Amino acid sequence: MDSIYADYAATTPLDKRVLEAMMPYMTDVFYNAASSHALGMQAQHAVMKSRMEIAAHIGAKMNEIVFTSGATEAINLAILGAARAAQAPGGSGRSKIVTVHSEHAAVRDSAEYCAEHGIEVIWLSLDSEGRIDLDAAARSVDGNTILLCVMSVNNETGVMQDLKALSGIAHAHGALFMTDATQAFGKVPLNVDELGIDLMTFSAHKIYGPKGVGALFARARKDVTCALEPLMFGGGQERGMRSGTMNVPGIVGLAAAASIALTEHDEESKRIGALRERFETAMKALPNVSINGSGAPRSYNISNVCFCGVEADMLLIDLPHIACSKGSACSSAKPKPSPVLVAMGRSEADAHSSLRFSFGRFTTEEEVDRLIHDVSEAHRGVMTNDE
Repeated sequence: MDSIYADYAATTPLDKRVLEAMMPYMTDVFYNAASSHALGMQAQHAVMKSRMEIAAHIGAKMNEIVFTSGATEAINLAILGAARAAQAPGGSGRSKIVTVHSEHAAVRDSAEYCAEHGIEVIWLSLDSEGRIDLDAAARSVDGNTILLCVMSVNNETGVMQDLKALSGIAHAHGALFMTDATQAFGKVPLNVDELGIDLMTFSAHKIYGPKGVGALFARARKDVTCALEPLMFGGGQERGMRSGTMNVPGIVGLAAAASIALTEHDEESKRIGALRERFETAMKALPNVSINGSGAPRSYNISNVCFCGVEADMLLIDLPHIACSKGSACSSAKPKPSPVLVAMGRSEADAHSSLRFSFGRFTTEEEVDRLIHDVSEAHRGVMTNDE
């Protein structure tokens, strides 16, 4: 039986158009972008062009884009870099971070590391649909806060937060506002000035680009310049914030993937959104099945389905040909219930009964219809065996 890929939130296939853009920089133009000779300048020009394109997509300045190995590194650089800069001699002296338990593990673990090293960490709560209480956020941010960190689109439920309101809360106290936009970049319009974003992270492999490359937007303006201590030391690349030989093919791929995603956004979001709606309508027709976060604004491509009373692992036994997830791809191997769903007030049993299905550019109607049929049959089989 042919497999069905329904895990686009974990990673996406490389678009052939992106590969075509990258190929010259993996073969003929293989030079080090830091080299000062004419050949190295060819690679440097490609990086500069990519930096300009990516900055333009989010309303940023060219020098505010810092290339990394992916969103995880960018998140660590933003959180740890900001915390260390605040505590360094001449820093602000602030010592608090405000974030949410529903964040990606890279944010949660970075915040926990800061807590172990003397930084106070405040964890905001969510309502049952996965939305942040803005009044609680306003009470938690104060003059001692380094940054408020809230993701744009949740990686497990697709729930979207009010970034503009949150940035306003941070800025009212002189704190930075950071958002992990890994699931939003290329899928949701993002303008860092309109939304008041100071630090933003994203990755290529979520938008049909290559793995191993991402970026950090770090505001550098007269009014606000994000002070970040580097995590890596060496040649001083990326404004001294991220040393290391630049991944030229990957950077070109990130820019190409972003340009394609934004050019095709309107048509793609409508088509994929319709496929998800078709899938969710069928799932909700099954007994005791609901969609986590469906009462909040969501990204068009993610569906987190709770099969109440049915262990997700039992369903998956009968669905070996379907690629979906029990949570974030970074934590699905862990036996603990999803921190995202628990933060939304779901019981451990319901969290263990939930599966994430995510759709993308190459998902077809035929695949969704097969998915509906096969999941429905597996659910019926498990329910019958339990009776």
